[in-house]
Amino acid sequence: MNASNTLLEVKNLTVAFDGRRVVDGINYTLQRGRTLGIVGESGSGKSVSTLALMGLLPKQASISGHAWLADKADPNGAAAPTDLLTLTDDDFRDIRGRRISMIFQEPMTSLNPVKRCGEQVAEMLRLHEPVDHDEARRRTLDLFNEVLLPRPEKIYDSYPHEISGGQKQRVMIAMALICKPELIIADEPTTALDVTVQKTILVLLRQLQQRHNLSIIFITHDLGVVAQIADDVVVMYHGQIVEQGPAATLLHQPQHPYTQGLLACRPPAEGRPRRLPTVSDYMEGRSATATPAAPTPTANNAGGDADRERPVLLSVRDLDVTYTTARNLWGRPRRQFKALRGISFDVYRGETLGLVGESGCGKTTLGRAILQLVEHSSGSISYEGQRLDTMSYSQLRQMRTKMQIIFQDPYSSLNPRMTVGQALMEPLISHHRFDSHQQRHQHVITLMERVGLEPAWFDRYPHEFSGGQRQRICIARALVLEPELVICDESVSALDVSVQAQVLNLLNELKETFHYTYIFISHDLSVVHFISDRIMVMRNGALVEMADADALFSHPTDPYTQNLLDAIPRID
Repeated sequence: MNASNTLLEVKNLTVAFDGRRVVDGINYTLQRGRTLGIVGESGSGKSVSTLALMGLLPKQASISGHAWLADKADPNGAAAPTDLLTLTDDDFRDIRGRRISMIFQEPMTSLNPVKRCGEQVAEMLRLHEPVDHDEARRRTLDLFNEVLLPRPEKIYDSYPHEISGGQKQRVMIAMALICKPELIIADEPTTALDVTVQKTILVLLRQLQQRHNLSIIFITHDLGVVAQIADDVVVMYHGQIVEQGPAATLLHQPQHPYTQGLLACRPPAEGRPRRLPTVSDYMEGRSATATPAAPTPTANNAGGDADRERPVLLSVRDLDVTYTTARNLWGRPRRQFKALRGISFDVYRGETLGLVGESGCGKTTLGRAILQLVEHSSGSISYEGQRLDTMSYSQLRQMRTKMQIIFQDPYSSLNPRMTVGQALMEPLISHHRFDSHQQRHQHVITLMERVGLEPAWFDRYPHEFSGGQRQRICIARALVLEPELVICDESVSALDVSVQAQVLNLLNELKETFHYTYIFISHDLSVVHFISDRIMVMRNGALVEMADADALFSHPTDPYTQNLLDAIPRID
């Protein structure tokens, strides 16, 4: 390490599992007080390379190279730096938390569900410093105030499930900061958060960095987020660094086709192309054909008269959904929560209606209430003029062949014990479609090819597929009965931006070919704008605003909608 301001220097870092290199000789440096963004798709080696720095990889991992951490007591670099890759487990216990801390991607699984939030943070402090219980509590509450947690005393005594996702992430940030480390590794800390909460967390990290002179390694697959927080950027692809440099230069003048593809496949803030470019377009030299075309013409763009000319497929009127959260000794409701309040709207045949709002606003509850998976307390839901809520079980079972849902998480919505072929054949068998096994098999094979799955994968299990491939399987399963209405519940939020572009293109292609009607639920306004004809905005269980997609983006009428639009991460 030559530069006196260098905190970390990684040299020829290589990580292999069973002889297969997942990180292949990467090099970068991190300066004190700066943020280094590491960008790439799932499987590119981002998280594995930083877990190696923390000594958190399993024993079977083969690690080589160097990762020099400058001496804390001598920032001028005169003392010998510490090579993190040579440390024992005992040595790492003194490094982790005290000099390097990590903020993990999913706070719900990173926090202990049976311990109170404050106790978990205070425990970190007591492990590294000789403080008593009262002092640890006082410093934890001070830090809760600093990370802008509301009612710090209450959250100190709360369990993780009792606070929101954004609050859990702030608790994780407080835990990372409690021992005043020099380096924080943030591994996708905002991926699961709403855009408004994400913006708040990014601003908070910047403020904390300036206040404490922190160095940050920020891992993400979203270049829009990187543009908001990073000073320097490293782009990883298949375990290698393909490009690196100052964020301002790299994000506006990318040189490598992979970086160009990552930038291009994000839905644009202005305009709606017919098709989103994908990373493969750039890696295979098809970038010229991937240039976004003119905005997609939609029936709604013609105005309200066009809506009135098209038949209404689904009609929701004054819909309320109330959950009972506590009952008395006799089983009567003692405390209730109103998840939906007076929701009314129509869905026209052949359109895509986008549904946006922050977590907890009632988006998913509305989607499931439409499918009669959640009971509503008042109001009505009609499909082609037929009341769904008054149908018998057999009538509703038959009606559900016309309405399907694509769930958010492709990992948990597929049965790990069933092959892809079995999962796709099951609805056909259950609803007695086709006369023979051979006809059903051929129908499934044709559908697999339509959604970009190889017929040879018919007998594979879900764990043998990537996240994007699993989502394609879920799409195929939703479409196997040839429905008319498909509800997409956050169906692309867990995917890399490049895979997300592929799935969005696929949904649009299927809509054009088979004339599907979509209700597209998401908290990502850029995605909803790209795919939707009209957009509904929800807040606290109520409908805030509803308009044509382009009109809502250009002229939002409600301040809440404006706040959502302002929170979209942009590369400026």
